[in-house]
Amino acid sequence: MTDAPTARRVAVETADGVTRIALDSPHNRNALSDQLVRELRDALAAAESDPSVRAVVLTHTGGTFCAGADLTEASSRPVGDPARERAVQLIDLLHAIMALGKPVIGSIDGHVRAGGMGLVAACDIVVAGPRSTFALTESRLGLAASVISLTVLPRLANRAATELFLTGDILAAGRAAEIGLVSRAVDASDDVDAAVAEFVTSFAACSPQGLRESKSLVNHHTLAGFAADRDRLADQSSRLFASEEAREGMTAFRERRRPRWAT
Repeated sequence: MTDAPTARRVAVETADGVTRIALDSPHNRNALSDQLVRELRDALAAAESDPSVRAVVLTHTGGTFCAGADLTEASSRPVGDPARERAVQLIDLLHAIMALGKPVIGSIDGHVRAGGMGLVAACDIVVAGPRSTFALTESRLGLAASVISLTVLPRLANRAATELFLTGDILAAGRAAEIGLVSRAVDASDDVDAAVAEFVTSFAACSPQGLRESKSLVNHHTLAGFAADRDRLADQSSRLFASEEAREGMTAFRERRRPRWAT
C-alpha cells in the first residue's frame, strides 16, 4: 500500500510571460516548512529555465504572506546538524530569488513575520496592500534574524534596522515603504494587482538580457555578502534554535503564553 500524496504548499501558474508563485499553506500561515521551501526553490528554477517567462510574481493565499520558520517542525527535531541544514536551506532559497535572472515582484496583502521578511527583502520589487504588516519577531522568541539579515539589512538604513531587529515591533505597509523594505504601499487591496501589472508591463518592454544584467548589478554586493557570511550566520542560527531560551520562547508561542524569561 502506498502513502497518500502530500498536498502541495506552493501553487504555480505561468501565463503571458509571467510565472505567479503563491505560498499556499494557509493552515500554518505559510510557514517555511521543508516542503514549502523545496517547492518554492523548484518553482523558481522552472521559471528561470523557461524562456517565455519575463518576470516572477511571488504572492500568497490567506491572510498571512509568511509567518517565518515552521516552529512546530523546528521544535520537534533533535538539536544540532538538522537545525544548521534548515538555515542553509533558507540561505539557498534567498540566494535563488536574488540571483534569478528575471525580476521577482512581491505581491503582498497580509502579515509578514520573521523569515517571511527575508523573502520580501529578497524580491526586486515589492507591492504591499493595506492589510500588510511586517515584523522581525525573532528577538521575542529567544532567536535572532540571522539568516534573513543577508537580504533585510541591505534594504534598510542602520537606525531602521536596529529598531526592527531589537524591538520586534509591527510596522504597517506605509512605514515599511518609508524605510525601504517595500517598493510601494497602496491604499486598497484591489490596487495591489494593478500596481504589480504596471511593473510587469514595464518589464515586458525590456530585453531579457537587459533585465538579467541590470538585476545582477543592483544585487552584486548583497550576493557577495552571502558568500562572506553564509557559514557564520548558519552557525548562529543553529546555535540559537538549540538554546534553552529559544526552546522556551517557541514553546510559549505555541501555547500562547509569556515565556518564563519575559519581564
